[in-house]
Amino acid sequence: MPVADLFSLKGKVALVTGGSRGLGLQAAEALGEAGAKLILTARKADELAAAQAHLKSLGIEAQVIANDLSKFDQIPGLVDQALAAWGQIDILVNNAGANWATPAEDYPDEAWHKVMNLNVNAPFFLTREVGKRAMIPRKQGKVINIASVAGLKGNSPGVTMVAYNTSKAASVNMVRALASEWGQYNINVNALCPGFFPTKMTHGLLDKIGDSVVARAPLHRLGGEEDLKGPVVFLASEASRHITGHALPVDGGSIIT
Repeated sequence: MPVADLFSLKGKVALVTGGSRGLGLQAAEALGEAGAKLILTARKADELAAAQAHLKSLGIEAQVIANDLSKFDQIPGLVDQALAAWGQIDILVNNAGANWATPAEDYPDEAWHKVMNLNVNAPFFLTREVGKRAMIPRKQGKVINIASVAGLKGNSPGVTMVAYNTSKAASVNMVRALASEWGQYNINVNALCPGFFPTKMTHGLLDKIGDSVVARAPLHRLGGEEDLKGPVVFLASEASRHITGHALPVDGGSIIT
């Protein structure tokens, strides 16, 4: 197979959660540019409509579904709608997430549950549903969790994100466990672990520690608007068909310092 074909996603359908902005929209752009048809889901219908219009301007076909993943009972219906849109789901990108920054000794119960529900429980329930209904029966599929380098190490000085770090570590190990179980069905399950990218979620924190993050990273930069595109297409395509259970940092090398 020619190398270009290994990276092609023509004929594939990708479901991207939290796909209306930030890293989710960057991932959606990449998958669409590689040839995939898209289904984006997020809570806010207006942001989804704007993302759909943006993708259309790039020549990318995308359907959108407004859905709150923290309402677990709605997840089967989300999968119903996704399958009705394009008839299949070949690629699932679990990107939607939440954070809450508070010192561990004062961390509210509600904050802990909110972060765990959206970062761990919802992705598993959605992956279980997509796997059972769309991937296992066809014996093929690609699942990509957008985890974080925060799930591979402790907090940086001055950062108080115990629930976020814990949830992203769970996301990484969920990938390993699912990869072990679902390899028999030819389903690849991997994680991307971004470092700091300027997004709505990281804006306030980067105002405080952005300079030190850049100084510590071997590449001396934050993640940019295209830095997740190559890795997400790689893990969604046949180019990564012999890779599963892997967590790939996309962080300018910060994990090694």
